[in-house]
Amino acid sequence: MDIILIPGLWLTARSWDSVAPPLEDAGHHPHPLTLPGMESADADRSAVTRRDHVDAVVTAIDAVPDCRVLLVGHSMGGVLAWAAADARLDRVAGVVFLASEPGIPEQSESMFPVDGDDVPLPAWEFFDDEMTADLDDALRDSIRAGSVPSPVHAVTDGLTFGSDALYDVPVLMVTAEYDEAQLREWVDAGESGTEEIAALRNAEWADLHSGHWPQFSRVDDTVRVIARFAARL
Repeated sequence: MDIILIPGLWLTARSWDSVAPPLEDAGHHPHPLTLPGMESADADRSAVTRRDHVDAVVTAIDAVPDCRVLLVGHSMGGVLAWAAADARLDRVAGVVFLASEPGIPEQSESMFPVDGDDVPLPAWEFFDDEMTADLDDALRDSIRAGSVPSPVHAVTDGLTFGSDALYDVPVLMVTAEYDEAQLREWVDAGESGTEEIAALRNAEWADLHSGHWPQFSRVDDTVRVIARFAARL
């Protein structure tokens, strides 16, 4: 199966370097993406929007000939995957949300520190301990060395999802720094940003009990849950 790997904030196609080869060994065709404005630290990100990032995922779907694809979105990449699936329902076989969710809370400002048109990767102390607990110093250094500031408009812009059929798409929710029980509790409480999860009609769950970056810290388990889901589609 063709698998489009969509990075979260601050990450590029290189963030999937440990995941893509074993997926290929399992018979799949991984397509890791670098999103617009994320080509290098020196790239011009001033006009890049979240819609530009969605459009890049749609373009990647269209570039795969004559078959349906699996979308895997890490963190904010899951939102992009969901919007792209909405745009290409006939081409998307399923969506994996890796430490991610299909919806985002309404926000007019970045939840992360902003530097001009850029949202750089914050210091590790910015994140909750649960998010970084399984990142040793070497992994932290590796992630930071490969990070690129995200475009501010790709962090703050809103998105809407229009098709009721979207909620029938097979979904795998891969929880990481929190588990299924905690996420379902937030959904039941109607927490902002969980509305899309509540509307899902064809979802499976997998708890990794990891930090927020399992494609670095839990490579084997990340590959396993993606490949297992792909095999069932």
